[in-house]
Amino acid sequence: MNPFGVPGLSVQEFAQKRADGADFMVLDVREPYELTYANLGDGVLLAPLSALAQEGLDALPAEVTADKEAEIVVMCHHGNRSAQVTAWLRQQGWTNVFNLDGGIDAYAGAVDPSVGRY
Repeated sequence: MNPFGVPGLSVQEFAQKRADGADFMVLDVREPYELTYANLGDGVLLAPLSALAQEGLDALPAEVTADKEAEIVVMCHHGNRSAQVTAWLRQQGWTNVFNLDGGIDAYAGAVDPSVGRY
């Protein structure tokens, strides 16, 4: 568990899920400019926290709103914004949402340096 008390995945668990080809969505809540510094590539859904704060559920990608039982891993830079969004999604009725503990920075540091760090 992280400071926000939401279920999380370690970067190692996340890497293993990706390597195994597990069926889950990755929701990145960083701002678009942050993607130029560190990026997981194709297949990541973007819903910046600023847009979520302004538009609520309307800011979520259709893939996320289509199935409240689909597995979703929420990520950001260090894991704090994503933990907030994970908690919020669970409050809104999503049942299978996890925070990427440590965020993309921890992933780049421990798993894949080619992702980039900032």
